[in-house]
Amino acid sequence: AEKRAHWGRLAEEIRAEVLEKGVHPDGHFVQSYGSDRLDASLLLIPIVGFLPPDDPRIAATADAIARDLTIDGLVERYRADDSADGLPAGEGTFLACSFWLVENYALIGRTDQARALLERLLGLCNDVGLLAEEYDPRSKRMLGNFPQGYSHVALVNAALRLHGRMGEKETHP
Repeated sequence: AEKRAHWGRLAEEIRAEVLEKGVHPDGHFVQSYGSDRLDASLLLIPIVGFLPPDDPRIAATADAIARDLTIDGLVERYRADDSADGLPAGEGTFLACSFWLVENYALIGRTDQARALLERLLGLCNDVGLLAEEYDPRSKRMLGNFPQGYSHVALVNAALRLHGRMGEKETHP
């Protein structure tokens, strides 16, 4: 019980710090403290229950990512430049991240947007229903690992979320 209390206090300290230092003046979360960069992993905040979906920072983050981190409506992991992480710029969009955006739309009550994006993503499946890790909207080709399990798990989670089969207990642990 003592260890659990210790870890609970530590978790609350981390949460408080993220909420204090990890939010842009425009009201959305950022990739790192002091940065204005976005990262698609921020879409996991309501999915893992760090904050409830009705927190205004959730919608603001989804909107910022949809505005600044998408190509033809599909989500990039983050905007890469050659100095940021050593990877070359210009990767494809990440399908799991796009499914996370579907979940965010569903969680904040934008079911029409969620459904439209989910249908778009389902249209990217190959002839036997498989998805890769990434998709390049410019060349209309799948990229990266194929098939990619994470993309399929994200698809299932997004579909379940949209159709209301994942309860509040899973959303807000």
